[in-house]
Amino acid sequence: MAFRMVSSRRAMATMMTIFGLPAASILSRTARSTGLCRLTLNMLLSFAQFEREVTGERIRDKVAASKRKGMWMGGTVPLGYAVQDRKLVIDPAEAARVQRIYQAYRDHGTVRSALQHLAAEGITGKAGKAFSRGAMYHLLQNRLYRGEIVHRGQIHAGEHQAIIDADLWEATQRQLTQARADRRSGANASHPSLLAGLVTDPAGEAMVPTHASKGVRRYRYYVSTCLLTGPRAEHPAALRVPAAALERVVIDGIARLLADGPGLLRSLHAAAVLPADGAQQRSLLAAAQTWARRWPQQGNLVQRQTLLALGARIAVQRHEVTIGIAPQGLRAVLAGTATPDAASADIDPVGSLPRMTIREPVALRRAGREMALLVGSTVAADPSLVRLVAKAWALREALVSTRATSLTAFAAEQGMSQSYATRLIRLAWLAPDIVAAILGGCQPANLTATRLMRDTRIPTGWQEQRQALGFV
Repeated sequence: MAFRMVSSRRAMATMMTIFGLPAASILSRTARSTGLCRLTLNMLLSFAQFEREVTGERIRDKVAASKRKGMWMGGTVPLGYAVQDRKLVIDPAEAARVQRIYQAYRDHGTVRSALQHLAAEGITGKAGKAFSRGAMYHLLQNRLYRGEIVHRGQIHAGEHQAIIDADLWEATQRQLTQARADRRSGANASHPSLLAGLVTDPAGEAMVPTHASKGVRRYRYYVSTCLLTGPRAEHPAALRVPAAALERVVIDGIARLLADGPGLLRSLHAAAVLPADGAQQRSLLAAAQTWARRWPQQGNLVQRQTLLALGARIAVQRHEVTIGIAPQGLRAVLAGTATPDAASADIDPVGSLPRMTIREPVALRRAGREMALLVGSTVAADPSLVRLVAKAWALREALVSTRATSLTAFAAEQGMSQSYATRLIRLAWLAPDIVAAILGGCQPANLTATRLMRDTRIPTGWQEQRQALGFV
């Protein structure tokens, strides 16, 4: 502590004599052997930490003050500039490349197309390597090229000269902003996914759109993110749902909500967004009826923008799809105040607003190699699984009453092989709730009759059975 205050060993020794502090090294065992020594050590550590924090604050303040003056504070030298006397100066050859990059993006409209043309022209980065998409986006948004310095969201005039003029910069930023809006709304997608960015699986993980192609046909799906990076064996609860079927569930669910006038009024009233004026309520109901008729037939882009304006969130469970809608967004859509710009920006990015909930009963069934999404009244028990469980119970009853002296003889008596009888009889001891789920059609999507008969190691414990078969 004394050394930190005076920064001199002679002065430190004098102060330690005055205060009667021990003169042992703080790293020695003696220095930690008494309460006074440990107190001294803790004080020294506290002051050292305080000094580090003060030094850090001074450095941050100095950097902030320097950037307010427009000074470049080091780092990777951006393309188009060189460093001279610790300042950025324009490199004419590289600056011409930067201007060509901005102009290529303006001419071709997309980063991907611009990158292709720049690669064909042999235009590269500072290290001579071709641009990646991320590097291209960063360059197009880097305000250094406007002669400015950015620090913690604040923009300051820089000491260096600009490479990009104001008109080209503003046009580029408008184009980038429009491209972000188009990506979110799906306006520029060749095969748009209506629910992209809006769907989660039972674990709360995002489901992303993907596809598979066979010949000229394209099969679209929404897939749990973990299945894109790891095998299914490591993520048994993850889902892969047919996109068209899930989108139809959402479209039909919202259409039914809009068509149910009394239910819609109750939901808006419960969310405290129902107008008190009767004329306004009638106007909302009339708009809802119009939307209910037109909504299913509207194009993908309009439906996508509407879902964004509604703040929609879709949660896919194994036995139901939950659609959450922000009441404020619904009222804005019905009142006609949800503009296209508002629709392309999420009104509730963190899902913090109270929501109206639509629940649609569904069931996932494997049909060959595909997964089918069954909705509402079409949800039924898997007949193959039901027959298998019934046969297992019948076999169990026969085993109780048989006079056969061996399992081989019993299997022959039943007209089946010993292997088949052994695997089938195990199913008679499944947990009651598993049997009830199979009979009610509520088993996991990947639980099939083939899988049950192929699995020769079904646990005898009920909890272990639930885990092995995907019920928990």
